[in-house]
Amino acid sequence: RGLPPFLVKNPGLNSGLMIPQYTAASMVSLNKQLASPSSVDSITSSNGQEDHVSMGANAATQTFKIIENVERILAIELLNASQALSFRNEKTGEFLQSIVDTYRKDVPVIEEDRVLAIDIENSIKFLQNLQIDDSLLFD
Repeated sequence: RGLPPFLVKNPGLNSGLMIPQYTAASMVSLNKQLASPSSVDSITSSNGQEDHVSMGANAATQTFKIIENVERILAIELLNASQALSFRNEKTGEFLQSIVDTYRKDVPVIEEDRVLAIDIENSIKFLQNLQIDDSLLFD
């Protein structure tokens, strides 16, 4: 698609977005594991009088972890997509460009390797605080 490997100038010298991609892939895999129904596991209790113990609390904590993981995965995808746009000569639509421009205030283009955990955390914060004017979606 005309993009450099790992979405960075001088790939090979720089790892670019290779490690965040591994992170996102492992989180997707973890989410598949967490999506296993909690109802498949129960245990007898009360000296054998109860043959089923609700796993509702476990299901809730699993769901919460999945939501946190999805948020981080989306933040990594935003990091990747915005980086890919920086290599394109053509501009994207006005609405999307305004979002990218705002995002770039907190997460600059990656020119060479740096600790990307900070960028991922800033991406999460950006997504958590993003407010979109619905009227702009249908112009």
